[in-house]
Amino acid sequence: MNKLDNRELISKLDTSDMLKLISGLPDQCRHAYDIGKKAGVSKPKVRIDNIVFAGLGGSAIGADIIRVYLQNELKVPVIVCRNYVLPDFVGENTLLFCASYSGNTEETLASFEDGLKKGANIITIGSGGKLKESSLKNSFSHVDLPTGFPPRTAVGYMSITVLAIFAKLGFIKDKEKEVTQLCSALSDLRDKEAGVDVATGNNISKQLAAKLYNKYCVIYGTSDTSEAAAIRWRGQIAENSKALSSSHVLPEMNHNEIVGWEFPKDVLKEIKVIILRDRNDHPRTQKRIDISKAIIEKSGAEIIELEREDSSILARVFSLIYIGDFVSFYLAILNNIDPTPVKQVDYLKGELSKI
Repeated sequence: MNKLDNRELISKLDTSDMLKLISGLPDQCRHAYDIGKKAGVSKPKVRIDNIVFAGLGGSAIGADIIRVYLQNELKVPVIVCRNYVLPDFVGENTLLFCASYSGNTEETLASFEDGLKKGANIITIGSGGKLKESSLKNSFSHVDLPTGFPPRTAVGYMSITVLAIFAKLGFIKDKEKEVTQLCSALSDLRDKEAGVDVATGNNISKQLAAKLYNKYCVIYGTSDTSEAAAIRWRGQIAENSKALSSSHVLPEMNHNEIVGWEFPKDVLKEIKVIILRDRNDHPRTQKRIDISKAIIEKSGAEIIELEREDSSILARVFSLIYIGDFVSFYLAILNNIDPTPVKQVDYLKGELSKI
């Protein structure tokens, strides 16, 4: 029996049931939109000139998804800040989202304090911790999320909840129809193409995991649509599969990284390249992808293109993310490792707590 079709073996390795958490994403997205609709937030009384998301890791990827998805709809700039200090432009006309699933991410807590000093309009999102405590103490709105998830598995909560809040505050039109389409698309993808009960012969994620096993992977997205998906793939392969990969974005990589596909030749020919593309990508970016493929193929690297056909761009981007989530899980199984623990992160936090 194929290793990835052996449920008994998978259960032995997956002691914390990461598979259940990944498989539950469609329902999580449905719940997330309801949470956002019911959130006790109100539109700031001042004009909002910019929106800033402060967050790290799994709590920041949701902001990346929303930033890219809404870049042609929001009338104010959105940035994601992965740092201790906010940009200097943050002030009374800033809507600041401080997102930490645990509520105890030190960089996000520092950003909250910085936003407080700068007079920003703050909304906090998470499952509790010091962030919730500080938010309520200072009379800001806090959006409570369900507890019990490793932060990286709460991507639906950290993105779709914000989407509903944006609609509630009047920044965008209601997205309930798009979220319903998204949940349906993810359920179909799980049940028919990528979930554990789909045999390897018909399973896109199991087949990709087999290709990536013992290989270095480079993931390319586009600034128009799939940038956040590429970042997510890299993060999930690191945290779940305990493996290194890299990601970049077109057209930017055409101005630097593309030149690097020449040396070292023995290494390049063993690399697997994942290209995440979409029909909404700029026509020139589409051409750039095709030309870039021809350049990369000369190195001997194998290129794997992924593109979805769902009607909604939100569903297509999330489907690319979901394929990668399952890939990272199956790659962990091939690596004979439990996907849930992140020992190096825990060690880092422990060492920092001593300082």
